[in-house]
Amino acid sequence: MSKKRDRATRSRDAPQKRETSWLCSADAYKVLIGNGYTRLADCPEVQMCVDVYADLISSMTLHLMQNTDRGDVRVKNALSAKVDIEPNRYMTRKSFMAHIVRTLLLEGDGNQVTYPRFGPTGLLENLEPLKPSAVVFMAQGDGYQIRYGDKIFQPDEVLHFTIRPDPERPWMGTGYRAVLKDVVKGLKQAGATKQAILESPAPSIIVKVDGLTDEFASVEGRKKLAAQYLDSSENGQPWFIPAEAFSVEQVKPLTLNDLAIARNLEIDKRTAAAILRVPAFLVGVGEYKKDEYNAFINHSIMPMAQSIQQELTRKLLYSPDLYWRFNPRSLYAYDISEIVTAGSAMVDRMAMRRNEWRDWLGMGPDDEMDNLLALENYIPAEMLGKQKKLIGGDEQ
Repeated sequence: MSKKRDRATRSRDAPQKRETSWLCSADAYKVLIGNGYTRLADCPEVQMCVDVYADLISSMTLHLMQNTDRGDVRVKNALSAKVDIEPNRYMTRKSFMAHIVRTLLLEGDGNQVTYPRFGPTGLLENLEPLKPSAVVFMAQGDGYQIRYGDKIFQPDEVLHFTIRPDPERPWMGTGYRAVLKDVVKGLKQAGATKQAILESPAPSIIVKVDGLTDEFASVEGRKKLAAQYLDSSENGQPWFIPAEAFSVEQVKPLTLNDLAIARNLEIDKRTAAAILRVPAFLVGVGEYKKDEYNAFINHSIMPMAQSIQQELTRKLLYSPDLYWRFNPRSLYAYDISEIVTAGSAMVDRMAMRRNEWRDWLGMGPDDEMDNLLALENYIPAEMLGKQKKLIGGDEQ
């Protein structure tokens, strides 16, 4: 009786998980599964998009600007030279900024932390990027701390660059790993299928043989038949086979187009480019469009550049009238005729000196082209009041 009662009060065993295994060849597994997990950094299409961001942002010069009553002017001093030319003792500005952008988009999941090292006199000596694999973000109430190895940093002690803030933790970026996961999986599978078909193509000729033939019963016999009737000593020579024993048919093997691999691959490339807000032609799909490229600079490159320059301004500058600003003018797609036309209009309206115009074209300054010119006959600005029509014509 006790055994029955004990059996009745005992909880039901948890259902056991059943695992299903499928047996297949190594080649079939390679086609279906691919080569296992693929990081974002190992996906060529994602790498191409990230390289576009890194190359363009790192190519912009970083100006130290100051607010004045007459407008913002560029400041050239030791601090601007340090950040714009040699932010790190082992890297140039271009390699340093490229590292920040690549970490934000790939390894750092939307976060990159740099430690600014100051000297005994309070001057900036070095900007040291921290390894993303060793950085841990720890929430502390409404704020957070950053642990790096055995050190704990407060947010105002380091430069913390972010993209795509987390709704629950707005001080932390999220990156593109989650949204690109399925796209990268599709690109990887398409590549594995393509490689498998190229490495093991299907035969284009099928030979139907009488099954009662003794030689057909073994592998050696089939090889002997092929060597006897199907091999030719010279290329292009016809085959001679007995009609009552063989029937030859030509078939068309499956191609990448039949499997829609090419179309799906193009769709995945476009999807990856759209998620990262990169024009599709930069990843090899579609045709180059100048207007689309310039819009990409305005709506994709500059927002990320602004997040970097704002963090530099917030953490490295104490004066309220100073700020950092990237110069994007060199990134836009210009024709030389457009530069000449725009510069000519600016010079005619005395909004630009001719030496500044020459600088747009990559030419050095000229001592005789530093004056402002006006009107259709290009009178120097200081001579405008001495025209005859203004002072009496022939009377003077």
